Amino acid sequence: MIDALLTSMSVADNAVRWTDLGLDPVAIDLGFFQLRWYSLAYLFGIIIGWWYLLKLLAQPGAPMARRHADDMVFNTTLGIILGGRLGYVLFYRPVYYLENPLEIFQLWDGGMSFHGGVIGVSLGIVWLARRQKLDWLRIHDYVACCIPPGLFLGRLANFVNAELWGRTTDLPWGIVFPGDGAGPLPRHPSQLYEAGLEGVVLFLILAFLFWKTRARYQPGKLVGTFLLVYGISRFLLEYVREADNHLMEFARITHLHMGQWLSLPMILGGLYLVLSAKRRAERVRPIPAEGGPADAPA
Repeated sequence: MIDALLTSMSVADNAVRWTDLGLDPVAIDLGFFQLRWYSLAYLFGIIIGWWYLLKLLAQPGAPMARRHADDMVFNTTLGIILGGRLGYVLFYRPVYYLENPLEIFQLWDGGMSFHGGVIGVSLGIVWLARRQKLDWLRIHDYVACCIPPGLFLGRLANFVNAELWGRTTDLPWGIVFPGDGAGPLPRHPSQLYEAGLEGVVLFLILAFLFWKTRARYQPGKLVGTFLLVYGISRFLLEYVREADNHLMEFARITHLHMGQWLSLPMILGGLYLVLSAKRRAERVRPIPAEGGPADAPA
């Protein structure tokens, strides 16, 4: 017991400390106004996603025209905020917010669910597609390609906020995070793992499928790949990510973290969409850009 304690203390002494990295969750502090990196991550994630969506729509075979892009950005932004917040309330802390309902609207205190954001974005896309008589599944394909940059920035912001850290580790890149909940021992920087898999790797896979194959002519293949790769990545990374304090008992009883349970439907749904995508290829009807010809699938 004593030897193990001394070893742990030695590991902690040699580990990188978050406080030594010079990070500050607040990007701009004017005294009366604070702008946090987490807010900037959302903002730039949406801007980059909108820019990349326009690049995708400029290619032959787009399911909607440039004129639909602005409405799409508004709908998806609303879906991210409302869906992400309500998802966190319902999936992660329903009892607490039932007792403190006014705190649901305190977005500045944090608490967003990616899985809830996905549902919100999807509902926003379906609503726009029905209103404009567009193919909702193909729009999902294009929007899915634009999400990874925002995920990358969001996970980096989690690291800057010193939140959502991983389990204890003796690996050389372990980080000692501040706060009573983190304790004095080094932990996996799981935020950076997720930034790499959910942001960089997922973006590269979707970009390859879009630009180097004819996946965009197989409705559901791109969004299915997004759901499948994200779901598997999140499911596996939860094994090195520490569960939230209020969900420790849930993880112990069910043997899986809440994030893993929420990822299982994504994995199954993504697998179905990918495997069945070719059967939907003949239904593709691209929307021509203003003044441009439509391109038919091969």
